[in-house]
Amino acid sequence: MLLGVPKEIKNQENRVGMTPGSVQELTSAGHKVLVQRDAGMGINLSNEDYLRAGATIIDSAEEIFAKADMIVKVKEPQPQECKMLRPGQILFTYLHLAPDPSQTEALLASGCIAIAYETVTDLNGGLPLLAPMSEVAGRMSIQAGAHCLEKTSGGSGILLGGVPGVEAAHVVVIGGGVVGTNALRMATGIESRVTVIDRSLHRLKELDSEFGAKLNTVYATRESIERYVTQADLVIGAVLVPGAAAPRLVTRSMLAMMRPGSVVVDVAIDQGGCFETSRATTHAEPTFVEEGIVHYCVANMPGAVPRTATFALNNATLPFILALANKGYRRALLDDVHLRHGLNVYRGHLTIHAVAEGMGLPYVAAETVLSS
Repeated sequence: MLLGVPKEIKNQENRVGMTPGSVQELTSAGHKVLVQRDAGMGINLSNEDYLRAGATIIDSAEEIFAKADMIVKVKEPQPQECKMLRPGQILFTYLHLAPDPSQTEALLASGCIAIAYETVTDLNGGLPLLAPMSEVAGRMSIQAGAHCLEKTSGGSGILLGGVPGVEAAHVVVIGGGVVGTNALRMATGIESRVTVIDRSLHRLKELDSEFGAKLNTVYATRESIERYVTQADLVIGAVLVPGAAAPRLVTRSMLAMMRPGSVVVDVAIDQGGCFETSRATTHAEPTFVEEGIVHYCVANMPGAVPRTATFALNNATLPFILALANKGYRRALLDDVHLRHGLNVYRGHLTIHAVAEGMGLPYVAAETVLSS
């Protein structure tokens, strides 16, 4: 198979779809890989590194899209990239279609076969290609929140861990999944007062066993969310409904009751956000203020640490890339139900139910389109 790795063009995005190590695995298996010139320069992966791994360096994204059987990226294709996709071409990347009808329409119109990292599953019901970035984003959320709480950043001037004789900040994490757990690890590690809110009693019991007295666990209801959010100095939104838009759990009226200068970090912004007041921001302009509360809503948080994020992502994606290349997309998808869950768009058909339902578009099961 001929694989293509274009340079990412989303604002402030320095990650790259494949590292030289991944390229070498593909070329050693008999495949060919085209890499756009300087695609990895943002994380100090040179063109020479890719050449040594067996890649061919291509000057333009247009040539890569025109030649490659499969495009491997990191972020969702931008409008100009969607126009370059062709019928039957495989796209393997993060998509996050639920809050993005224009991208959904463009992918459907292209006739491509779009497989989303974030909806591939595993034997335990997890999301193995989302998990590495969720780990990064969860840890970063506390780091970003601590910075936003500084007075020079518009915050209330509170140190998360406090000092002897001064109370530590209260951090509330909504959601106890991968993002939430990594946020909890960071927040408890710097000795903040930490509360996690989740609707799964089983998960709350697991977190209680893991963190013990360092963590206050609370079952999620509207009343409990309002009570703890309004008392918090920093709120981390870490909820996820796989493939669907994030639920808006924190309302504007709740934020209005928080102390001015408090901070919210919406890690769910890629799926539309879980705060009513959220809107996507960039690394160049990461924050805004609503109801006196500093909002950090960067849509690609791991992009701030692109080298760590790229290598972590490649560790997870490489086995699936190899399967698609070795078997071809149809056989690979039919053989592996977990990879099949990643199929979002197939030759003009929407194959992810949550997105189809949310947008009022026709849905066709992946098994149906693959067997037709």
